[in-house]
Amino acid sequence: MRQPLMPTLLVLLTAVGLAACSPGGGSAQSTAPTAPPSATATQPTSSASSASATPSADTETTAAAPSPSAAAPTAGPGQGNAELAITVNPGDGGQTVNYTLVCQNGVPAAESQHPAAAAACVALKENAALLSPAPRPTDKVCTQQFGGPAEATVTGSVNGQPVDASFTLRDGCAIAQWKAAKDVLGFSSGAV
Repeated sequence: MRQPLMPTLLVLLTAVGLAACSPGGGSAQSTAPTAPPSATATQPTSSASSASATPSADTETTAAAPSPSAAAPTAGPGQGNAELAITVNPGDGGQTVNYTLVCQNGVPAAESQHPAAAAACVALKENAALLSPAPRPTDKVCTQQFGGPAEATVTGSVNGQPVDASFTLRDGCAIAQWKAAKDVLGFSSGAV
């Protein structure tokens, strides 16, 4: 009698687990009968039945998803507060330039020494994650286009989040990141 009962219980547990994983499926799990899981827990298990059972299936489907990291800013509007040190080396023997950018509510503060501080503060307020690009996936293909020898670093904080970003023009992906941050970097080269 136990042999036909075990496959039926496994099918029932699988259906309940799948319902909990589907959108709006959480309510289906709360209305499912609780007798079969407790019945399987009280029955002695043989090596054959334990091999076919899926341990902790209910635990996996009811666990809460981890919350996103609070340290990584999300793309979108921010508070517009920043304290940044920006260094741009144009390469090819050009003079390295250093800027200080301080923004309060998207407006440059008096101590800013940035050549286009107003545009830079607006850009940071419109996109809080501008200086925190996501890491490039290893399977992403970038055009092998060289935009020039310029390099830039930006350190400090935006909306209370630390920033330590580097920019180059070594390929199409890096050029796209530079273009996105060009108002903050305050420097353009031939490819940008």
